[in-house]
Amino acid sequence: MANGQEENAALWGETSQSSDYTDWFSTLAIDGLLNTWSHTDTETDPWWRVDLLKVYRVNRVTITNRNGFAYRINGAVIRIGNFLDVYSNTICAVISTLAADATATFSCNGMVGRYVVVHIPGDEKILTLAEVGVYGYLAGNRAVGGAVIQSSTFTGWFAEKAIDSNRGFQQLYTGCSSTLSETNPWWRLDLRDVYRVSEVVITNRNDSYAEQINGAEIRIGNTLENNGNYNPICAVIPAIPAGESYSYSCNGMEGRYVIVHIPGDWKTLTLCEVEVYGYLAGDSLL
Repeated sequence: MANGQEENAALWGETSQSSDYTDWFSTLAIDGLLNTWSHTDTETDPWWRVDLLKVYRVNRVTITNRNGFAYRINGAVIRIGNFLDVYSNTICAVISTLAADATATFSCNGMVGRYVVVHIPGDEKILTLAEVGVYGYLAGNRAVGGAVIQSSTFTGWFAEKAIDSNRGFQQLYTGCSSTLSETNPWWRLDLRDVYRVSEVVITNRNDSYAEQINGAEIRIGNTLENNGNYNPICAVIPAIPAGESYSYSCNGMEGRYVIVHIPGDWKTLTLCEVEVYGYLAGDSLL
């Protein structure tokens, strides 16, 4: 991974569970509070699921147990995959025991899936989860592992932070890249090979300076002349609301470099995440 800390992808997912015990809903497992938790009824094979909305390579899952009845988590299974049927997904880990209020991390080694499921097999079981974290990166994102540089760096806001799988929702001031205020600021990604780029996704900063992205150009190509700003334009960004991710179709434009820059004086370029999707120029499939 690039510099920076992965963000909890579960936070922008959609949760559900096999049943709700009164008002102890599935969303309470991702609310950031340790004194609330999701809770099913007593049933056979209770489960909790988060739909990450896109396919991820999951590096690790964290589970925080409730502060009482800790034994109820014993034997829980963590599964990752692309199926709504619980048992069709692949096992990442089994939780033998976990102390009350404790958090454990389970390595999933880049398992691929849209869904992360926690379930307890057996009869007369209850599943409660204080917090669930899911950490990884979008599968197929070619920006991960690339080399990045920018025209200047505002203190601590390094170019690498735009490809660290942290969209900046929780950690704006540590999770985004930013240049100084300058003329024609730019950020450049070297994909290390020539790709046909189908899509670029840009996540904007989540504060009152969202308009700083207005007018930014996305360019793709193979030249470093003029810092890469002579490459063909994929898209011009009129605006992106604070904290939002917008997708721009590049229709297979070919290039090794992806450049984002803002023409003009007294401009600041901040990028909380840049994702690049496509395939090697010599390949025929995504």
